[in-house]
Amino acid sequence: MPGVLDAISQAVAIAVGQVIIAIPQIIAAALIVAVGYYVGKIAGRAVDKLIERSGVEKAFDATELGKAYRKAGIDLSEFVGKLIWAFVTVLSVLAAVEYLNIGGLAGKYIAFTAAYLVRIVGAVIVLTLGAALFELFATFIAKQFEVVLPEDKRDLGDLIKDVTLIGLLAFLLSIVFDILLLPGSTIYPLILGVVAIALGITLSERLVNMIAEDHEEFRPVAGYAKFLILMVFLVVGVAGIFGTVPGTAAVIANIAWGFAIAAALMLVPVMYALAKRMAKQAA
Repeated sequence: MPGVLDAISQAVAIAVGQVIIAIPQIIAAALIVAVGYYVGKIAGRAVDKLIERSGVEKAFDATELGKAYRKAGIDLSEFVGKLIWAFVTVLSVLAAVEYLNIGGLAGKYIAFTAAYLVRIVGAVIVLTLGAALFELFATFIAKQFEVVLPEDKRDLGDLIKDVTLIGLLAFLLSIVFDILLLPGSTIYPLILGVVAIALGITLSERLVNMIAEDHEEFRPVAGYAKFLILMVFLVVGVAGIFGTVPGTAAVIANIAWGFAIAAALMLVPVMYALAKRMAKQAA
């Protein structure tokens, strides 16, 4: 029994000694986090004021995405400023963890978690600023086209804006997923699939409406055209999203063939009605 008590007291003494030795490192790590917290706070306020005074926020508030931010109660400059604050603070936590040099499996997990938190905050910053800047860029491109387009073709500028923005957001998401170290073989097909579906929705609405406005004889089949375009892009999008899953390629191919046959059968009465109407007009 005395031997067990001696072993316990010796282990406690060693642990207390290690804690006492580590106290200066713990204090230094706490100071690193405290300095990072206040530096991040100052940097966040500076970025907040810079965005607000540069006029970027005012221009962004006039866009569709900016209006959505405002409805959600999000102030762009303030939100980015807080993200910068969080980024610097998390970066200081990472520096403190590395300074403590915690060994063993627990140290590896703590270091990995701190490093990944930096990536998460950085990805949110890139996504927020990138979405705002790309929205402004797409709006600028659309306005340049509207200057040279005829008055009755101004809707084409909105279509160009939507398509441009979808492509830019897809590029932005690929950057964000790279920052988060997510596997490209899984993420990129998902992005392409979502982009295809988004393009289908945009084109089926705006493009068909523009054609129907210019060609009155096309209006009876406008609804069918919207459905056809949307379904084509939907099949492409689904193929992109689930194409990497084993065994789904054949299923998607069968669905595509079935859709093509159904669309052809639906087209017969539509074309007949349209041809009959054109024949009456010609007579």
